[in-house]
Parts: sequence; C-alpha cells; structure tokens
Amino acid sequence: MREAVTLLPDTGEPGFGIYVHWPFCAAKCPYCDFNSHVRHQPVDQARFVSAFLKEMAKMRSLTGPKTVTSVFLGGGTPSLMEPATVAAILNGISTSWHMPDGIEITMEANPSSVEAERFRGYRSAGVNRVSLGVQALNDPDLKFLGRLHDVADALKAIRLARDIFPRMSFDLIYARPNQTIAAWEQELKEAISYAVDHLSLYQLTIEEGTAFYGLHKAGKLIVPDGDLSADLYEATQQITAAHGMPAYEVSNHAQPGAESRHNLTYWRYGDYVGIGPGAHGRLTIGRDKVATATERHPETWLQAVEANGHGMVEQEVLDHEAQADELLLMGLRLREGVDLARWQALSGRDPDPDREQFLLEHGFIERIGNSRLRCTPPGMLILDAVVADLAC
Repeated sequence: MREAVTLLPDTGEPGFGIYVHWPFCAAKCPYCDFNSHVRHQPVDQARFVSAFLKEMAKMRSLTGPKTVTSVFLGGGTPSLMEPATVAAILNGISTSWHMPDGIEITMEANPSSVEAERFRGYRSAGVNRVSLGVQALNDPDLKFLGRLHDVADALKAIRLARDIFPRMSFDLIYARPNQTIAAWEQELKEAISYAVDHLSLYQLTIEEGTAFYGLHKAGKLIVPDGDLSADLYEATQQITAAHGMPAYEVSNHAQPGAESRHNLTYWRYGDYVGIGPGAHGRLTIGRDKVATATERHPETWLQAVEANGHGMVEQEVLDHEAQADELLLMGLRLREGVDLARWQALSGRDPDPDREQFLLEHGFIERIGNSRLRCTPPGMLILDAVVADLAC
C-alpha cells in the first residue's frame, strides 16, 4: 500500500522551484519537440552529476539563500538515471538551498524504463511523486506515437507507482488520428479507474521539427479538425469533473489537494531555477526578474560547465511589461485565474475596459470578486486570443 501523503499544504503562494533536466531518451518520439537526445553508448552519469552540482553552485550564487517549495526532475527520460544519480542531485539541491521535509519532489518516468527496484531506489532518494508518460491505453496508438511500451507495461508501471509513491500522475494524449469521442471517453474513464490522483491530458499538436510535422505537411497524417478537437476537450472536462478530478489548469486535472505544486509555481509566475541542458529559469535577482536558459546540446553543455562552472547561454533582464505579459499568459491557464493587483503593479495600468467588457459579455472571462480575473470554460478554448486581447 502507498504511504500516507505528508506533503506540506499549498499556501497559494508562487513558491520557489528547482527544475533539473535529464536530456536523454531511449528513443525519440515522433511528436516530441522537447530537448531530448538518444545516445547509443552509456551516458557517463557520474560526470553529468558533477556538472549538475557545479551549475547548482552558480545558480545558488545568483539566487542567494532560498527555501525550496518543489523539485522537478524532467526530460528526456529521468527514469533512465540510476537511483544513486537521483540521490546525488537531490542532496546537491538540499546543500545549495533550504529544502524542508514534506515538499513535492516529482520525477518523470516512462513505463518502458520502469523496474520495481529502481522505483524503490528513487523513493529512497527522496522522490515522492512520479509522473508517468503513458500517452495512450491501447497498443495500436502507442505504436503510432512511437512509444517503447505497450499497455501491459503501462499498467505495471501504474501499479508500481501507486504502491511505492505517495502521489502519482500520468499523461495521456488525445485528439489522435481517427479517435472518436466515444473511444476517448472510454479510455479516459479507464485511466481514472486506476486510483490516480492527477492526470495531464494533452491534445496532439503537430510541432515543427518533429517527424509528425513532415508527415502532416505531406498530407500523410490527418488529425481531428477544430470542431472535433473542441468536442474532445469538452468531453474531457465533463468526465474528469464528474469523477472528482476537475481541471485546475488547461490540460491538468487533479483530485482537490493533489495539484502539481511545481507546475503551479510556473503558472503562478514564481521563481524557479533551471539546471541541465536546455533548462530555462526565472530568477528574481535584486530588483530584476531574469530569464535564464542553458545550452541545449548535452555534451556541449557538459563541456561548458566543466570549463566555466555553468552552461548558461542566456541571462535576460525582463522589463515590467514583459513580466506582466508572462504573468497573464501563465495565470490565465489556471482555474484560479490571475491576481489583478500583481498584474496591475507590473503593467502600471488596469485592463482595457472596452476589451474586458467585450470578453465579459461574450462569456470568455469572469471576475472573482475584485481581486482576480480568470477564463471561463469557453474562454479556455480560445485562451491565446483572450490573452492577446487583454495584454494589448
């Protein structure tokens, strides 16, 4: 049986997160535009750990002393790391910053790289939440998506995660070619039945630079049109809400209290450190908000860290207008909406009354008292347009 959840309560504050990027995968999925790389020779994990720790030290010199509220090990496929590698990274974070007991420590894992012994090793290292890249619950679609696991592997991983970790989430991709609403509803209900407390449910998007992009451009890959995609989205909202897992963000659903603390830091526009190849961060340094980014190519990043103590290729000071736009873009993704006073303090203005009134009258946004503004469910369907309208 999984142990009782003992995570610290969500205070509603943005928090301070640490993101560590493990860039390696066993195979590159045809829909994926993340910074992930396949290596046919074993990765020198000890060398990468040493580099992670060096970059941590550099980031600590920029942030000063902070209390960490969440850690996220993403990728790539972090479950390709040895448990000792994970333990060394988490020990490094706790050495660099104050890391209280009971904060959320999430690790992404692929079902194809899951073993019970490895999962228990991650739990012993301190991981208390796992996020599984399941993506589909039927074998033909898993093959289409380029996944290395089948449904049996996925169910084994789900059972192990449910038994070993206090919290467990998994991802599914919908709006796949030829997918009907009825088939998706059945698949989603099956997913909810596995005693999961969090689901990330994403529509299949065709991203430039991926294998799917070329197929789509050549007319060999047809995805659902806008109307069917909207219907699939609405079915998703209805089913998850009916089963006690309402959307708290555009694509994320959770039982109350099981929301991803780390991702809330992004969406609430908190500070977070990005460590590893291709990692991004947002840091408050003095009076400035600084956007950081590191070298994407793993071995190039590694050499830069060994030579210079970090792999950063970008440190951009964001002006108040840019911060206000980012706050709006991230916050309107959340069901809790945006703190208007915080946005007004950054932007130096109130929302344009005519634009706000237009969006209110058409039912795309709503006020929560006088303090917050949020998208309605219809507004979430056209979120980019709503953000663009309000940001002008």
